[in-house]
Formats: sequence, C-alpha cells, structure tokens
Amino acid sequence: MSTPKLTQDCLDALAADLDGELVCPGDEAYEGARSVWSGLIDRRPAVIARCAGTQDVRAAVNFARERDLLVSVRGGAHSAPGHSTCDDGIVIDLTPLKAVAVDPEARTAIVGAGVTWRELDAATQEHGLAVTGGRVSTTGVAGLTLGSGSGWLGRMYGMTCQSLLGAEVVTAAGEIVRCSDQENFDLLWGLRGGGGNFGVVTKFVFRLHPVGPIVYAGQILHPREAAKDLLRFYRDFMAQAPDEVGGGLALITAPPLDFIPEAARGKPVAGVTVLYVGDPSEGERAFASLLEWGDPLLTMVQPMPYTAVQSMIDAGAPYGIREYFKIDYLGDLSDEAVDAMVDQVNTGTSPFTQVVLEPLGGEMDRADQSRMALGCPSAGWSYHCLNMWMDPAQDEEQMQWARDFAAVMQPHSLGQALPNFISADEGEARLKAAYGTEKYERLVALKGTYDPANLFRLNQNIRPSAGGNGAPG
Repeated sequence: MSTPKLTQDCLDALAADLDGELVCPGDEAYEGARSVWSGLIDRRPAVIARCAGTQDVRAAVNFARERDLLVSVRGGAHSAPGHSTCDDGIVIDLTPLKAVAVDPEARTAIVGAGVTWRELDAATQEHGLAVTGGRVSTTGVAGLTLGSGSGWLGRMYGMTCQSLLGAEVVTAAGEIVRCSDQENFDLLWGLRGGGGNFGVVTKFVFRLHPVGPIVYAGQILHPREAAKDLLRFYRDFMAQAPDEVGGGLALITAPPLDFIPEAARGKPVAGVTVLYVGDPSEGERAFASLLEWGDPLLTMVQPMPYTAVQSMIDAGAPYGIREYFKIDYLGDLSDEAVDAMVDQVNTGTSPFTQVVLEPLGGEMDRADQSRMALGCPSAGWSYHCLNMWMDPAQDEEQMQWARDFAAVMQPHSLGQALPNFISADEGEARLKAAYGTEKYERLVALKGTYDPANLFRLNQNIRPSAGGNGAPG
C-alpha cells in the first residue's frame, strides 16, 4: 500500500481538531515521541497525534480512515512485537490519558488508556486495593489488559481481563461506544483478550480487590547450580499452596546491585519472587519451607509495600533494551521439562536474559471461559522466555537463541501463548491456537462488526471474514 501524501493543510486541519499535540518529522519533540520501550524497534511515523481526550482519538481515527493511513496505537509503548509505532503511518498516542478515578466503596476504578501499572497501583493502593497487573511497572495498563493479563496476583484474582467490567472505545467508524455486562457485551467479551482489533480503548473500568498496602513479599536467590533441585522443590511446594501464595521462579543473572553479595554479582542464579496476598503475618508461615530450603545467596523477604513488589524487577528491563520473547504453557512441570529448561538457559550469553516460570491455578482455573476471548488452558505452569540484550550486532544470535529455547521446550509445552507475546515471525496459526477454533471464529465475526476494513491491523491481527485491508501485523 502506498503512503498517501499528507499535505500541510490536512495536518493543520487535524491539529486544529485536537486539544492535544500533533508531532511531525522535523519537530523538536519528534524523536522522543516516536521512541518505544524496545530498542529493537526503530520506526518513523508520518504523524503522531498525542491525544488529550476521547474526542482527540476520534479525530485521529477519522483522519486515518479517510486517508487510508496505517494506524498504530500507543499506550505504554511496551508492545513486544513493536505494534506501538509504525513507518509512514499515524501513531495515536494515548499516553496523555492519565486519569484514574477510584471508588473505594464500590471497589472499582475508571482508568485512562495512557496509565501505566505504576500509576494505577499508586492510585489504588491509597485504598488498599489492586487489580492483577504487569510485573514491570512501566508497562501500559491498556495493552496488557487487552492481550495478556498475567501478573503476580493471578492465582488469587485471575488474569487482568477477568476484572475488566467495562470500557469506552472509539471504533473504526469514529463512533464512541461503551460496553459492559449491560450494553454491547459482545465487544466487552472481545476486549477481554482480543487485543486492539476492535477499536481504540480510551477508558477501562476495573473491579478492584483487597491487596496491601503492605504485603509479605521479596526475593530469594540461589546459585544456578541449585536450579534443578530448586525447581523440583518449588513445583511440589506450589502444588500444595493456597491461592494467596503468589510469585514465580526466574533463571537470571544476578545484577550488580549493592544488596547482592559481591561474589554473586554478574553470576547466573535462580531467583524466587515471593508474594502472599493476605495478612502479612500469615505470609512467613505460608512460605516457611521455601525460606528454609537449601543454602541461598540472599533472602530478602519481609513485609513491604505492594507497590515495591510491582517495581521489583524493573531494573532488569530498562527502556531501550533489545528484546525477543517466547512464551508457552506447560501442562505440568515434569523432571524432564525442568532439566531441559535449565540446561538450555545455561547456554545463554546475555546477562539480561530472563526465563520466568509462572505457577498458575487458583482463580485462573475458576474463570468462566465463556465470558472472555482470552484462552486460558488447563495448565499448571507457563514459561516466559524474555531474551534481552543491548548490542545490535547480536540481534540475530539472540533471537535465534530464544527460538532454540522454545524448540527445546516444545515437547513439554501446550503450543499456546498469550496473544501479546506472539512474535511477528510466528504466523497466523499461532494466533489461532491462542484462542482455539470456536473463540477465534467468534473474534473474526466481531472484527467484521466493528472494523470490517481492518483499519486496526497493527496488533495481533484478527482479520474480518471478508479479508479486510492488509495482512496480520
């Protein structure tokens, strides 16, 4: 598709329609406005509409549709495949939409689409409330809610979309539509895991849950040599754990931070993140056997603010790092899977690489699957292979390493991933597998209702039944 010429007159007209800011190549703000979290993504949009409100979003959508422009929607700019920006098209930048309104009595929050998890947690924790959110606090609420939803609170309160009560959406036709259990429930169903396929979500309504503000949490580090035995113990520990016991186990490189024992800095380790969602005084008892296991390099587990837990691994994912992710579910965590995982991680060469093993179950198992598009298989675990590095010269080597990791784990995996983490080179079949045949067909029909021309295709794209415009992005 050729890029339509954007004249100064049409850009001036769009700028006049916005309460926010229009940023174009050559403007002082352009370089900063076009950057995204992943250093692997370097694109130059023709125009960036920094939207100050829903009407600005509507104006930007109409502008794009009328000129057949490629559209990217930017929330937190953490899209792993790079969907937050584009070459030669328009970026509808939602980052100015920062409003958060918490109703502590109703335990709900209305959240703007530019809010990050750090900002939402800060607002809800004033009332001792939270919703399952991202493990890196700079991640945007919007993108994670629509196509992932995994977080430390998952066993207690489910995936993020299980707490999504409603939304305000600007459709491809430029209409402002609200959805909830009472109106346009088909659209709400699709937003619960179907990504940005049906419009630009400008506001989210969440059910909040009692959390904190002080929780029993922290990290335990063991030498990598202990990883296989630790994983087996952790597997058995989590099999008996109540829903309040959350966290995960990560195979990482110990960072060069002051609180890390000097001998361990820069060395491969196995780290356990600990979180008890409940009375902190009960947490130590719940984690007693895990705290007593082995000969740890470091144990930093104590009552702490929930907001501190939510930013605990931020330093391992700095803005501008290069990344390539692979994620899948594990039916169980067999000894063979444990050995394969640790052996493959030990071949890694980047100190930023993280392989996180997430225990599932609890509220995620009890979810009413019919009320959300997101596919949540019956699985005990999922792995997140988060391969990250800094040197552009290593791009192909590091991406191939992540592919090799997924290949090694394939015999132990279910072949299903969270939609947000399906990379552009994996193909449409991988996306269909994420939902299953029945849900995918329903999503295709929904796409045909709300975006029949596939204006919103820079996402984990679900094409309308007529084919729409363009291929999956």
